[in-house]
Amino acid sequence: MCTIDLAHVGRGLHEELVAYIADQQGYYADEGVHVALRDGISWDDERLRRCATIGLGRALLSRLINGTPWVALDVHTHRPLFWFLARHGLTSLADLAGRRLAVHGPQDPPGCFARIVLRGAGLDPDRDVHTVVRHPGDYGLDLRGLRDGSIDAAYVGSTMAPEAVAAEHGWQVLAWVGDHFRIPTVGVAVDPTYISPDDPAVQAVVRANRRALRVIHNDPDTAVRYMRTFLGGQTTDEVRAHYETFVAPYYTTDGQADLAVGDSAITAVAAELGVPATVTAAEFYRTTTTTPWKPGDAEAAPARAVPQGHPRKDPRGR
Repeated sequence: MCTIDLAHVGRGLHEELVAYIADQQGYYADEGVHVALRDGISWDDERLRRCATIGLGRALLSRLINGTPWVALDVHTHRPLFWFLARHGLTSLADLAGRRLAVHGPQDPPGCFARIVLRGAGLDPDRDVHTVVRHPGDYGLDLRGLRDGSIDAAYVGSTMAPEAVAAEHGWQVLAWVGDHFRIPTVGVAVDPTYISPDDPAVQAVVRANRRALRVIHNDPDTAVRYMRTFLGGQTTDEVRAHYETFVAPYYTTDGQADLAVGDSAITAVAAELGVPATVTAAEFYRTTTTTPWKPGDAEAAPARAVPQGHPRKDPRGR
């Protein structure tokens, strides 16, 4: 059994759901690969380059800003799971003018996406909005700030179902990023300087992830059950509604990137960063794989022995 380190660079089901399903369903083991999931949120790019990574947004920004030759081999969705959540009284993005918005930094991928969306709504994120920049996390402090009024809105990710949280507190979801900005995001990316895209372990992870994508589409009950692991603050009905609204319609079935969407996104991201668009979607998103797993392959796969010194872990570190 081969081993690979797979780093996530964010928290929540957007980043982790597919890897979690692949592990829990035994798909990595079927492929004869032991996946050690690493928390790479605070890692610098040099350390991250030595792993495969789930975060395609960060990989793209690193390639555009630093020229790091990341390539993406698997794409899970084209609609980032981030939302603008606001206190009562605000009903549109335009209402954020002059307001206090908690948001990721400009060179964090979610923060870059937020700025693109704000500009699309006619707002200059540096002049029209009072931004409170904070490090990506579980957004618990943002919810506290919304409750006590120290902020007016927060840009939040998929550690919650924002529509359910808004209904509970009488708040408003001003916008879902996926409605305003599309980019092939979350999947598997590697830096060929250190890991070949054709490495058997990499290809095994991609194949297993694509089986997990099929679970999302073909087995809603199982998908919702796994989503509850990430959305513990919501009821099963709320999780299912979240699945039906944001996940089932938009997660890919085959891990393939829409290159037209990719080119448009790269142009927009480069413009927001103020750097040249030095890579095309076809160069960055290389989503072909070797022959997919099929029933019966498990019997021919390597034994599921765990390499000594690498205990098999739940991808969320449990």
